Amino acid sequence: MTDFGDINVVPGTTAKQLTERQLLDYRNHREDLLEWLLVFGKDPETADGYARTTVKTRAFRMDQFYRWVWDEGGGYTTDVTHNHANAYLRHLATQDDYSHVHKDNSRKALQMLFKWRHHQQGLDEWDPALSFSNGSTSTNPRDYLTVDERRKIREAALEYGSVPSPDSLSGAERDRWEAYLAQRFEKSKDDLEDSDWERANNWKIPSLVWTSLDAGLRPIEVERAVTSWVDVENAVLRIPKSQSSKNTENWIVGIRERTAEALEKWIDQREQHERYDDTDALWLTREANPYGSSALRRVLRQLCDIAGIDTENRQMSWYAIRHSVGTYMVREEDLAAAQSQLRHKSPETTMKYDQVPVEDRRDALDRMG
Repeated sequence: MTDFGDINVVPGTTAKQLTERQLLDYRNHREDLLEWLLVFGKDPETADGYARTTVKTRAFRMDQFYRWVWDEGGGYTTDVTHNHANAYLRHLATQDDYSHVHKDNSRKALQMLFKWRHHQQGLDEWDPALSFSNGSTSTNPRDYLTVDERRKIREAALEYGSVPSPDSLSGAERDRWEAYLAQRFEKSKDDLEDSDWERANNWKIPSLVWTSLDAGLRPIEVERAVTSWVDVENAVLRIPKSQSSKNTENWIVGIRERTAEALEKWIDQREQHERYDDTDALWLTREANPYGSSALRRVLRQLCDIAGIDTENRQMSWYAIRHSVGTYMVREEDLAAAQSQLRHKSPETTMKYDQVPVEDRRDALDRMG
């Protein structure tokens, strides 16, 4: 067991409002969390933990969050959710007594908490609904795809999960691909049909990736997307207010003609899959679940592998696609165009993309000599 030293596992104010059994449960919960942060938190793959001073200060803010959840939700629980976290950020935003530094540090503390829950308890990764400027924090968007990387990802989507034509395969090669398809579709090799080869080359992933590259879809928007959003004839997505991520207004989002064609092909193909019989969801995983942040991150990493894009030391979440849309839409058009394409309620949110992309800066250095 890790020696927590001067890290207050359960502050006295918290202990006073818990029963004996709740206190024991909460202490065990907190010890598991704090030990993981100290040993693995910064980089779980290399067992690199956060500094003790960092954990000490943020542990206190995590405890404040738990007490707020209990007060607002009607009682004790350790099963805190993304909704709890986003609601807490909105609560902090309304508090004039708290500095931006405190608010931003509280957000960072929650990110550490949900990083633990993601790695240790299987909860989807959390993307905060709000951020707070503390005067020293960068206002630039997180990692984004360059123009060349966007092209490579678009092309990699065509290769993702695809199989060759069975007529082009030799006996040994065909046997290997049949074994792959049998495992993929959970059937015996003898039961494979020509339609299974066609099914492997469907347009689900290309349509999902290309739509995200055009519309900068948030993970929650991928999850909520339904067939009625797609207007192939006009090459747009029509996202109603009731289904938009920020729930502020209806959105009409332009997409490329090639993307509209991919969506049209996929919508025709999805009718052949039983998992879509009782739903209008546009994209589902093989397990018939909506695509969450973790599933989308895995897709993007596989696309990067196919495309030969190095992801070391980069935060390559699905938001890297969205941030690339904002960055280059501002460069090619203007802030107003980017605001509409990304469905931002406030122009201030879009202003963080008003920066010069790295390749433009590199070109400027070449010209400078």
